[in-house]
Amino acid sequence: MEFKQELKDYVDIVNSEIVKYIKKEKCPEEILNTSMEYSLISSAKRLRPILMISSYKLFKKDYEKVFPFAIAMEMIHNFSLIHDDMPCIDNDDFRHGKPANHKKFSESTALLAGDGLLNMAYMIISQDILNCKDDLLKEKKIIALSELAAAVDRMIAGEYIDTEFEGKEISSEYLEYMCKNKTGELIKASVKIGAILANAKREEIKCLDSYAEKIGFAFQIKDDILSEIGDEKVLGKPVGNDREKHKVTFVTKYGLETAKEILNDTIEKSINELEKYGDKAEFLKELALYIKNREK
Repeated sequence: MEFKQELKDYVDIVNSEIVKYIKKEKCPEEILNTSMEYSLISSAKRLRPILMISSYKLFKKDYEKVFPFAIAMEMIHNFSLIHDDMPCIDNDDFRHGKPANHKKFSESTALLAGDGLLNMAYMIISQDILNCKDDLLKEKKIIALSELAAAVDRMIAGEYIDTEFEGKEISSEYLEYMCKNKTGELIKASVKIGAILANAKREEIKCLDSYAEKIGFAFQIKDDILSEIGDEKVLGKPVGNDREKHKVTFVTKYGLETAKEILNDTIEKSINELEKYGDKAEFLKELALYIKNREK
């Protein structure tokens, strides 16, 4: 219960910060702003900003300093989900148990809402850098921005592989490449950025990078498993879509039991990467287990 409460507390923190950036003014593009809010204010896990905050807290206590990057990361994640659901990509009608953005509004509005969230993320970070008076921290923020931009680039590359190879045979190497880029890069960047902003040492960032790469990989494997055997009411979207679309996933490629074995092994290795931090990293270890055991 201690982990669950801490996780809920983090979600509440992130949600309260997100509200500060919601556009409420009356304007000609009011529906577009509502569309952006619709996807951003959802029953999401907030995993990426939570990972960033938790990573920062391994080294420093003033985790409020990471909020602009954490909220920007969540905006970028939601931009990717809006576009991912659209008819030209995955053509999904539901997200988090409610109509996908393009179903609630329109395809053109959803497209622009995703664009708007991506751009707003960079606006928040650029303003945060401009306002920073600490030269060392400003330098770290610029490095963190570079990490974020590179992760978005890789996420888009992974999404391309996913769409390009739908209904086609795909090698194990390409499947892993797609997984690590499409899903893993934003997760990995979240952990790295937290450590970078906390002025962690290079070897510490490298250690956390290895942990983050593994949980990002595991997250996609678990997604593939849930897509096969999950509970639609819990997931908030139909089960079996990947198989119907003839997508190559870890389940369709290796079978359900082998996919579970890969998942368990990956999570175990991710936790081992944090042993040097002892009890300080307990929440990050529990997050890895949460990824493995989640039902949505």
